[in-house]
Amino acid sequence: MTVSVGILGATGAVGQRLIQLIDPNPDFEIEALTASESSVGKSYREASKWRIDMPIPDDVAETEVVATEPDAVPDDVDLIFSSLPSSVGEAVEPEFCEAGYVVSSNSSNARADDDVPLVIPEVNADHMDLIEVQRDERGWDGALIKNPNCSTITMVPPLAALDEAAGLERIEVATLQAVSGAGYSGVSSMEIIDNAIPHIGKEEKKMETESRKLLGEFDGAEVHWHDADVAASCNRIPTIDGHLENVWADTAEDLSPSAAEEALEAYPSLDLPSSPDQLIEVFDEPDRPQPRMDRNLGDGMTVSVGGVQETTHGLQFNCLAHNTLRGAAGASVLNGELLVESGYL
Repeated sequence: MTVSVGILGATGAVGQRLIQLIDPNPDFEIEALTASESSVGKSYREASKWRIDMPIPDDVAETEVVATEPDAVPDDVDLIFSSLPSSVGEAVEPEFCEAGYVVSSNSSNARADDDVPLVIPEVNADHMDLIEVQRDERGWDGALIKNPNCSTITMVPPLAALDEAAGLERIEVATLQAVSGAGYSGVSSMEIIDNAIPHIGKEEKKMETESRKLLGEFDGAEVHWHDADVAASCNRIPTIDGHLENVWADTAEDLSPSAAEEALEAYPSLDLPSSPDQLIEVFDEPDRPQPRMDRNLGDGMTVSVGGVQETTHGLQFNCLAHNTLRGAAGASVLNGELLVESGYL
C-alpha cells in the first residue's frame, strides 16, 4: 500500500532532496508541499528555486504549495517529512503530532529528548519503539521521529560495528564537511574558496551527544546512552557534497586493523527500499575514501571507510558519506520506510 506523504519546508535545499528521493520511492506518494507564507498559493515550480541536477518531477511541479500548518495539509496524508529550520520545527512539528500526523524530521530540535526516537535504521531500529512511550507521555495520536546530524550519521555506522566487535571507550573525530551541509546560502563563496573554516556552530555538541544516544540501548522504556567519551572538532572545506571524517576510537578489547575491517564489511544493511546492498564499504588504499570519488557509492547511501590502522589505545580510520543523501533527506526517508515496515503507518 502506498503511503501519502507531505513535506514541510519543501522549497529548501533538504526539501528538494526529499522530493528527489520520495517521488520514485515505491512506498510513498507526495500529496502536500508546504513552505513559507511568500510561497503559499503558488505552484511548486513557481515557488522553488530548483537546484537539484534533475528536472522537477512533473507531478510535483504543478502542486500548489500550502501553509506549514496542520489545517492546510489533507487529512489523508499519513506521514510528514520535515526539513524545517530547527527554530521553526520546534514550534510546528509538535502541532502536527498533536493533530495525528507521524513526522519524520531532519531538524535538530528535540533530538536529545528522552521520548523522541533518534534513529539510523541499520544501527538502532529498535529505538523506534520509543514512539509508544512518547504517545503515552504526550497524549499524541501522531509521533515525532528524528534522524541525526549529517556529520554524526557518517561516523556512527562504523562505530557501531566496532562497538559490537570490541567495545568503545573513547571517540575523537575531526570533520572535513562539505558546503552543502550549510544549505545554499549558508557559506558564501568569499568565505570558503581557497579556505577552510575551523568551526561550525553547535556541530561539535551535536556529534558528541547524538552519537551516544544512537549507540545506546533501549530497554523498552528508555534509552540508556552509551558511556563512551566523545570529542569532536568540526571544519568546513570547499567540497560540494560528502563529509569526510578522521576518527580515533579507543576500544575496550584489542582489535587488529584486519579484524576491524572484517567487522566493518560484515555489518549488515537492511531490506528497505533506500538501503544500500553494502552499508559500509572498506577501502584498502590509504588515500580513500575521497568526497569526489566515493560520495555516491550505493546511490549515495553507503558509508565508506579507509585508512584503518592501530593507535595506542585502539584504531584510527577515515569515513565518508554523502551528507544530503545518506544524511539529511535520505536519513529521513529511511526512517519513513522503517516506520512503514514496523507497522507505525
